[in-house]
Amino acid sequence: MDPLIIEKTERSPEIHFDFDNNQYAIRGESYPEDVNEFYGPVMEKLEAHFEQLEDASVEFTFELIYFNSSSAKILMGLFELFDETAEDGNKVHVIWTYEEDDDNMEELGEEFCEDLEHATYTLNAIEES
Repeated sequence: MDPLIIEKTERSPEIHFDFDNNQYAIRGESYPEDVNEFYGPVMEKLEAHFEQLEDASVEFTFELIYFNSSSAKILMGLFELFDETAEDGNKVHVIWTYEEDDDNMEELGEEFCEDLEHATYTLNAIEES
């Protein structure tokens, strides 16, 4: 499947999904005017791809600076998808990257990741650029 690449804008994050290598990333800020219009097609492609995975290794990286409550609902759905995919026999690893002095983003990453029962995760603090 061709990669899905969406450049970031002022209100929406960069999406980089390499389906062939099961490497996925969402980076930047996420508060699109219409969250369903932005994320709907992205989620559909990801869900369709994950449904056909068998004994695969998946790595999903989040490097978010800010997201609104509508985007948080999308993220919750992604984490549910990760856990379901891992429960189906795939290895799913989530990397939540945040700036080391961003306590809020660190706490959000902890909250999202602690709900994972079958997927693994890493919280990754980086120095502010």
